[in-house]
Amino acid sequence: MNILKYRPLWYALSGALIATSIAFVAIFGLKFSIDFTGGSLLSVRYTDTRPTAIEAGQVLAELGLGGTVIQPVGEKDMNIRMQTLDEGMHQQILTKLKDNYGEITELRFDSIGPVIGQELRVKSFYALTIVFIAILIYIGWAFRKVSVPVQSWKYGLVTVLAAMHDVIIPLGVFALLGKLFGTEIGSPFIAAILTVMGYSINDTIVVMDRVRENLQKTTGTFHEIVNRSLNQTIARSINTTITTLLALVAVYLFGGASIKDFALALIVGIVSGAYSSIFFAAPMLVSLYDLGKRLKARKQ
Repeated sequence: MNILKYRPLWYALSGALIATSIAFVAIFGLKFSIDFTGGSLLSVRYTDTRPTAIEAGQVLAELGLGGTVIQPVGEKDMNIRMQTLDEGMHQQILTKLKDNYGEITELRFDSIGPVIGQELRVKSFYALTIVFIAILIYIGWAFRKVSVPVQSWKYGLVTVLAAMHDVIIPLGVFALLGKLFGTEIGSPFIAAILTVMGYSINDTIVVMDRVRENLQKTTGTFHEIVNRSLNQTIARSINTTITTLLALVAVYLFGGASIKDFALALIVGIVSGAYSSIFFAAPMLVSLYDLGKRLKARKQ
């Protein structure tokens, strides 16, 4: 199968996905959880009939909480986001809800100050940046003995580009979900993105390593060797992805509400990673090779 023959198609598809994701982030923004913005999140489950968000908001307004965001979840649960609360106010809210709507079960209560939330957001950005740089350096070093016909640092570059591809797409999906369903980005999402990066990089390195082996053991043009390497690894990549997705889909469908967004981010990122390692990273390596040849010819 001549995968490289359709490079323009793969690039167009990746470009469309990336452009759409960036547009969603730019237009809708990202809905950050209290992990990054600070505040309190209370999740409760009603034993009897759950009130509407408006009814619960009217009751809580009597406590003078200020801006409160109330989101029904499922049939019996409700999430309430508020300003940072102390324990006394936390108990007052529970008492108020019980007095007006009957017995409730507290599922979760998190309270984070705005300074800590800002610090977590900055550190998450630094973590992602450091990981990208470390990957570029490591792969450049690991492929240092393969400098012909493509310099070793280009293997690292295409791996980082593929990883960025697989980070941007889940961001776009969650920006859209945040607009439509109020889906938030918090620490679990960052953990999922770091996991996706590891998966994507591992998948891409398998392809790059097969290219390195074939350069040393087989003959042919660089295009032929890369395409041969893709055909040798594509079945392994697809099988690994399907096996992983079966487990993740089960977690998403049957796991608790607290890990659904984590599982969804992994599902989107891993599908993107399986695509990018075969149809984006390797073709990009060939394109860099062609660009290098053209620049060298112009100099001569």
